[in-house]
Amino acid sequence: MSSDILFRGGRAFTPDGFAEAVLVRNGLITAVGAESDLVRLSPGAEPVDLAGGLLTPGFTDAHIHPVQAGLERAKCELSEIYGLNEYVAKIADYATTNPDKEWIDGGGWDMSAFPNGLPHRSQLDFLDRPAYLIQRDHHAAWVNTRALEVAGITRDTPDPADGRIERDPDGTPSGVLHEGAMDLVGLLTPRPTPADADAALLDAQAYLFSLGITGWQDAIVGSYAGSDDNLPTYIEAAAAGRLKARVVGALWWDRTRGAEQIPDLVERRAKAEGLDRFHATAVKIMQDGIAENFTAAVIEPYCRCGGTGLSYVDPGLLKGYVQELDALGFQVHFHAIGERAVRETLDALSGTRPENRHHIAHLQIITPQDVPRFAALGVTANLQPLWATHHAQMDELCIPFLGEERSAWQYPFADLVRHGTRFAAGSDWPVSSADPIQGMHVAVNRTEPGSSVHASYPTAQTPFLPGQSIDLRTVMNAYTAGSAWLNRSPAGVIEEGRPADLVVLDRDPFTLDPAEIWTVRARMTFVDGEQVHG
Repeated sequence: MSSDILFRGGRAFTPDGFAEAVLVRNGLITAVGAESDLVRLSPGAEPVDLAGGLLTPGFTDAHIHPVQAGLERAKCELSEIYGLNEYVAKIADYATTNPDKEWIDGGGWDMSAFPNGLPHRSQLDFLDRPAYLIQRDHHAAWVNTRALEVAGITRDTPDPADGRIERDPDGTPSGVLHEGAMDLVGLLTPRPTPADADAALLDAQAYLFSLGITGWQDAIVGSYAGSDDNLPTYIEAAAAGRLKARVVGALWWDRTRGAEQIPDLVERRAKAEGLDRFHATAVKIMQDGIAENFTAAVIEPYCRCGGTGLSYVDPGLLKGYVQELDALGFQVHFHAIGERAVRETLDALSGTRPENRHHIAHLQIITPQDVPRFAALGVTANLQPLWATHHAQMDELCIPFLGEERSAWQYPFADLVRHGTRFAAGSDWPVSSADPIQGMHVAVNRTEPGSSVHASYPTAQTPFLPGQSIDLRTVMNAYTAGSAWLNRSPAGVIEEGRPADLVVLDRDPFTLDPAEIWTVRARMTFVDGEQVHG
């Protein structure tokens, strides 16, 4: 019996347009073209009926946190609901059904569900245990009074250099810990065991396969905001054959240290050498925070509240660190939200080697002067499209504090395209949905997908800066060829000789009304020609 597979009955998304059929042999794409020609090449091939859907390369998520997401899915998970009453009910139910847990931990709450974006410790003081719940964006934590007591945090506790303790008018900690202050409580919560982390990775992998994601770059491989180092988790799963996705780990740059940590990063990279499915070849530098809590690094002060945010790594030292990492062959993966952070990271990348495939993720605000620099420097724009909509967090916690001019600089995808910028794309899951189709919907429409918890927000279906929308082919290329290229993955394109990492979509989104893109689902997923979902 032939081991060949023939994908037919729909269209395949290729670099040059669309093809009628694709033939796979021994895990590789061996032919792309007319169905009749491929049948003659392999008359006994097992058919996979696309049923009018679209065959695409497997998606690669260029900025994601699967182990953290898997761990959170096993805790008090709030990301699929919205509102204080809903959160309190879910937390209370979780506490009741988990009476033996020492802490109530988890997360996924949305800042926009609270006045000024801030919950309060008193809203969790009905619990009989300490609580530590990470905000959806992972830049803050909501804790109760008991957790503050366990950590010894009082009105006299100073803010850490890279964070802030939110306080009541009398100076008493209010129950929100921003950025580096999260560790004051987060490091006291029960640590996951190696078995917990492995189970979380495998759970996340299965979930991502169900969305058509066959590879990713884990954007934090190290210890941050109470999380544990997941480098051993990846190495062990890859060595044992449990990791089937193609993964690059971005080693965490400790912002409390300087160049003296670079030999440690070289040593950590070497631990993953020789593995087929995992490589620790990138370094993640978080240069600023987020706009909603005023930690994103901006040039002009925030409106109403003043302040210009935080640059976590001294810009005067950053370029030297980046140059040294570049010389050692590392890829640098930046987090940059505010326009000052974007400029600082572009400045640091000036003069680096494009072959190292450096990239900047998030890119919420870019000055018009800095947009052309991505292509000029050979820096990839790593997009998280889902955030480019009108939703409560944008309309109530960003735009009023950014001001009219700066708000118009947000997520300038079309401008980046016009200047010839190379794109990759990702989700930042569990910060937001991991589904690439939802991200594509937003990139094309600049409106909330119908599946979003924010879809009914009054302006959610009003396009956000519609002149910055991009076409479906461009954003699908970002999630496939663009992100695969960033990871040095051999997959990501449907052409002869490539690994058969493929996704069967239940419908062809190119034939739909753009407003319906979000309704498309991954029906089957293949890695090296082996079906891993569907």
